[in-house]
Amino acid sequence: MTTLFLMVGLPAAGKTTVARRLAAEHAALRLTPDEWMIPLFGTSETDGRRDALEGLLLRLALEALALGTNAVLDFGCWSRDERSAIRRLAESAGGTCRLVYVPVDHATQSARVARRQATTPERTFPMSEADLLRWRALFEEPDAAELAGGDVGGPPGGWPGWREWAEDRWPSLG
Repeated sequence: MTTLFLMVGLPAAGKTTVARRLAAEHAALRLTPDEWMIPLFGTSETDGRRDALEGLLLRLALEALALGTNAVLDFGCWSRDERSAIRRLAESAGGTCRLVYVPVDHATQSARVARRQATTPERTFPMSEADLLRWRALFEEPDAAELAGGDVGGPPGGWPGWREWAEDRWPSLG
């Protein structure tokens, strides 16, 4: 059975490093939006284009699973709802989904961001200390049950299914 490895964590946690290793170890297609945003748009967020790009990459990952190829989605997936939707979509494509959480403490994260911005500013995005603190407050850390593949339950109220929720979250998925 094919596997979708879903990277979970904050910026500068080391997700892409782990994603590269997983892709090599599991002959997986690695999809990292950060590597597409600057070449395509010159920035990390341009009027919803990141959501559109993520939807296309998610669709590509699901197609890979259906064709028998493992995939690594290097999105970060800060919310439990995002992770739950992607887990359900992976299952519907005939694969499994493995969450790969890469935690990072604030001091390490700040140091890594500063190093990136000093050494490879053309390949990274501006991130202030205020951004890092705000993002940390928004991040929903996965619990042990979620990491172990526990039941995701139903979608948030008002949504008939996870697919519909995901198509609203990532409009280009449909």
